[in-house]
Amino acid sequence: MAITVETLDKLERRITLSLAVDVLKNEVDARLKKLARTTKADGFRQGKVPMNIVAQRYGMSVQYEVVNDKLGEAFAQAAQEAQLRVAGQPRIAEKEGGPVEGVLQFDATFEVYPEVTVGDLASLDIERVAADIDDAAIDRTVEILRKQRRTFNQRAADEGAQDGDRVTIDFEGKIDGVAFEGGKAEGFQFLVGEGQMLEAFEKAVRGMKTGESKTFPLKFPDDYHGKDVAGKEADFLVTVKKVEAQQLPEVTEDFIKGLGLADGSLDSLRADIKKNLEREVKFRVAARNKAAVMEGLLKVVSFDLPQSLVAAEADRLVEQARADLKARGMADADKAPIPAEMFHPQAERRVRLGLTVAELVKANNLQAKPEQLQAHIQELAQSYEQPAQVVAWYMSDRQRMAEVEAVVIEANVADFVLSKAKVTDKSLSFEELMGQQG
Repeated sequence: MAITVETLDKLERRITLSLAVDVLKNEVDARLKKLARTTKADGFRQGKVPMNIVAQRYGMSVQYEVVNDKLGEAFAQAAQEAQLRVAGQPRIAEKEGGPVEGVLQFDATFEVYPEVTVGDLASLDIERVAADIDDAAIDRTVEILRKQRRTFNQRAADEGAQDGDRVTIDFEGKIDGVAFEGGKAEGFQFLVGEGQMLEAFEKAVRGMKTGESKTFPLKFPDDYHGKDVAGKEADFLVTVKKVEAQQLPEVTEDFIKGLGLADGSLDSLRADIKKNLEREVKFRVAARNKAAVMEGLLKVVSFDLPQSLVAAEADRLVEQARADLKARGMADADKAPIPAEMFHPQAERRVRLGLTVAELVKANNLQAKPEQLQAHIQELAQSYEQPAQVVAWYMSDRQRMAEVEAVVIEANVADFVLSKAKVTDKSLSFEELMGQQG
């Protein structure tokens, strides 16, 4: 039987589904009989409960299940016969008037995937970056390793706090003479000159001695994360309880062995650091270049988006935001009132790129090959102490493998687009690359 597909809007379609009442009744009866075998009721042995009681107890829910199952089967068959690429879930509603000649009819309204046409990739101008590891980057990493293992000794009473020192303070801030939430603490520690506090706060504490108190004004930035105080000026009273000078360990053989390098040589340490930095640079460069490719692709595609996919992606972003709030310690984060509408522009961009990437993959055979997946996992595992366990961790989970596959496919697409586009190569310093969001 030919399926009639009605076009309602750009991507919206409607078809009519028919279910025979006698078929539904037979299926409901069959399921109720199966339920009756295990049903228990007062005064009856298991499996001996009369069918009228079973039907009274479970009839409505079983009928609902049967109708849903049969509608799902009918819709899938109709979509296949009409050769429709359905996007998202259909909205199904029963037609008014009840059964006609023993048949129930339903309207299924849904969206289809758009025809995605990718424009001329050769017209794209894309900047491709690269970066190398120099000795200065290795030196800075050595200093970071030293700072991670530093100790602190209390300064003399007449010595003021300097950059790198750890200070212990009591403080209280007030706005227009009124204390505000989060503006008071006792025994609070921070490292001077390392950006842990607002610059004006650090400047005021720098040079203060143990036992010294000071009152100073501080204007919160307009974009400060605490919205109640953003853009406002507060007066802070600070009392320094302790000032401790940092003691950085020397880069000795024992220090290097403590980092897991058995021979304890400086050459081995620098070689190991370089290898790790090169891995990090490779991932960041790839992310930066992939972002440039994706931005370019948006310029050569134009098609309508299935709003059901956009809504689903926006909902996913809302759940991701709630999970982030929960990770930050927010109580009842899973109930946070986050409107999906605020994520719609981001969701539209993601859906458009996802459909574009899928079209490029299909048209140019850019699927992830098994050896590419294996190589990517091996590379990820190298930054861990037991790479084999990490490889097994990825390989044992289908969802994790799907995430790896998505990364490899995007890399294939990026390489393909770069091979077609007009590319300008740019060399970045290590600092420039690490300062960028990849």
